[in-house]
Amino acid sequence: MKNNNNNFGFALFCLLVLSYPLQLWAASNEVQSIRIWPSPENTRVVFDLAAEPAHNSFALDNPDRFVIDLRQHKAQARLPGTDGEADLITSIRSSYTASNQTLRIVLDLSSKASANVFSLPPTGPYGHRLVVDFKGEQRELPVAQARAQRQPGRDIIIAIDAGHGGEDPGSIGPSGTFEKNLVLPISRRLAELINNEPGMKAVLVRTGDYFVHLNRRTDIARELQADLLVSIHADAFTSPQPRGAAVWVLSLRRATSEVGRMLEQKERHSELLGGVGDVIRDSTQERYLAQTVLDLSMNHSMVSAHQAATHVLTELGQITRLHRREPQAASLAVLRSPDIPSILVEVGFISNPQEEQQLRTAQHQQRLAQSMFQGLRRHFRASPPADSLFAQQRTREYRVQRGDSLSIVAQRHNVSVDALRQHNQLNGDTIRIGQVLRIPD
Repeated sequence: MKNNNNNFGFALFCLLVLSYPLQLWAASNEVQSIRIWPSPENTRVVFDLAAEPAHNSFALDNPDRFVIDLRQHKAQARLPGTDGEADLITSIRSSYTASNQTLRIVLDLSSKASANVFSLPPTGPYGHRLVVDFKGEQRELPVAQARAQRQPGRDIIIAIDAGHGGEDPGSIGPSGTFEKNLVLPISRRLAELINNEPGMKAVLVRTGDYFVHLNRRTDIARELQADLLVSIHADAFTSPQPRGAAVWVLSLRRATSEVGRMLEQKERHSELLGGVGDVIRDSTQERYLAQTVLDLSMNHSMVSAHQAATHVLTELGQITRLHRREPQAASLAVLRSPDIPSILVEVGFISNPQEEQQLRTAQHQQRLAQSMFQGLRRHFRASPPADSLFAQQRTREYRVQRGDSLSIVAQRHNVSVDALRQHNQLNGDTIRIGQVLRIPD
């Protein structure tokens, strides 16, 4: 009997010893910082936490508020200050209930907004996070609206995607440089150069320091009816030795499987096929017809992307070292759209200390933007969309035949002799049989 009492006492002691730390740990969470990321389509509030959150949330109105209860939370006299601001969030306040160890956080809102709340595990420079995404109005896309009816002589639309953004810093250089802070100014410089070129128009997918979901980036390019999507990044490796720029295109194996996944999304047929989806819907041949159309579209997109990548690489090689001299194939998310030619440009290795410092300079960023612009312009001059201004401006050629004179050639092609002479840099009116003349449009 004595032995049984001893066993019972030992078991009780163990239970008390084990339960005490559990109670202590249960109330160990803490809000360490609060970050607000406004964007054209949503407002994101991120709570950096000491541990994985146990939470629930709900909305209130009159006035509009959003409430988050963080359970198993230690007493916190006040919340840390917020990094960033947004028109939607007028204030953030809190209270603590000791009886159930719950921190209640109230976000006062300027208007009613639906919210999506989720937690994220530690990754990159961040620990545990609780994220609140307030959905806003869809961004206006005036370029797409203006081109709803495509007109001859239209601008070539290039969607420029600055990688990462917001709470996603991308790669981090040896001196602490964030990739997101390098690619955005390069993207802006490239957009400015494109917009100064008659017949070309650039639209930034990300205009500020906020995150855009990877799938949403290609969706935005599609809404813009873009002729090309250019995603700009800075590479990184586990060692500091690699350096140089590279351009990536979609791998065929990934593209084929992506077509299959997109076919399963019936609601996107109309968007992908330019309205054909409504005609072929509910047909027994729908899947096979859609497969054929998407395969053709994908093949055209991949060929166009490879050509654009080759031109961009050639120009980049004039001003910086190349890590790879040929376009590389990968299954990167921003390259997977089957209906929009897409390339991803790695402007250099941020993990290389010398290249990191070079990428930080405005002069090098401008050179990179200029070289990418030259490559894109060369590509579209060589292969312009049929209804674009570039296509209308494309030069025709004529080989001089026996009996031709400069005035006869000019009359035959409905151009002036002066224009023909100037376009071919002729000092006089003499031409020879077999000579190729460039005919201005």
